[in-house]
Amino acid sequence: MRYLITGTAGFIGFHLAKRLIDEGHFVVGFDGMTPYYDVTLKQRRHEILARSNGFKAVVGMLEDRAALSHAAEIAEPEVIIHLAAQAGVRYSLENPKAYVDSNLVGSWNILELARELGPKHLMLASTSSIYGANEKIPFAETDRADEPMTLYAATKKSMEVMAHSYAYLYKVPTTAFRFFTVYGPWGRPDMALFKFVDAIHKGQPIDIYGEGRMSRDFTYIDDLVEGILRLSHVAPAEENRVSSEKAEDTLSRQGPFRVVNVGGGQPVELMTFVETVEKAVGKPALRNMLPMQQGDVPRTYASPDLLEALTDFKPSIPVEEGVARFAAWYEEYYNVGGKAGPSAPQA
Repeated sequence: MRYLITGTAGFIGFHLAKRLIDEGHFVVGFDGMTPYYDVTLKQRRHEILARSNGFKAVVGMLEDRAALSHAAEIAEPEVIIHLAAQAGVRYSLENPKAYVDSNLVGSWNILELARELGPKHLMLASTSSIYGANEKIPFAETDRADEPMTLYAATKKSMEVMAHSYAYLYKVPTTAFRFFTVYGPWGRPDMALFKFVDAIHKGQPIDIYGEGRMSRDFTYIDDLVEGILRLSHVAPAEENRVSSEKAEDTLSRQGPFRVVNVGGGQPVELMTFVETVEKAVGKPALRNMLPMQQGDVPRTYASPDLLEALTDFKPSIPVEEGVARFAAWYEEYYNVGGKAGPSAPQA
């Protein structure tokens, strides 16, 4: 099949594109190469993808409709997967305009593109952050999600709402999938796992917010990719509406639109996570205990029931295994202890 994927130089987009290319599909990757974090890491990801004739890269910003149209002309996509966004909960406090430009204007450009092309399936990356400080657990897709704690969450919720209107008006089958703390090799340097491993290796303290009294539903990258790919084969339609006592479907009555969590429903306490990282690195961390940061939520906890009902799959890779894989990648990529470094990256 032919795919147009935005954000292929990013952590999730890279892994998803590589999996599709390895399976023989054709992928056009669209990415802005923004300097939110180390651009070299993004370039190395794209270099790996470019080793295959099944991948073509287009560099451009989501706000640039002409660049998106150019990528679509090359891709002739059957499926569009929109992963690119201005990420980061805390950064939205520093540079809110980046979130409006990318996550609202850019996502609207994707919706317009899908309206014109009419793909078999449009898939949009959303986030567990839209549940805010919801006290009902686990978080189900049918729960209220209209009290966002950050602009990042607000822009993602707004994207979902815009997408529903386009699904209704133009009948483009659309799935918005909500991520839960994704981690793994080639991960983002602004995420906790990367920061923790990096600091421990450098003998620097790690910042532990909320005095460690938080929990996250960590999702290993391979599990996330598997969930996305399985969902890609279940374009929202009445014939696949879930009728189960276990899972309540979010398939809209107005159009082919559905929201699905991609998380395993096994939250891990933050201090347990820190201990897991220490074990994987092989040395203790210097712990700097801090109060909760503005915009942080105390916990994330996915209900995987709808995902499982639709795809017969839910994330299951344990955090101990996933953290160990990341620690091994970090040591290789950054040449810790004389291992192969960035000059010879391995996917």
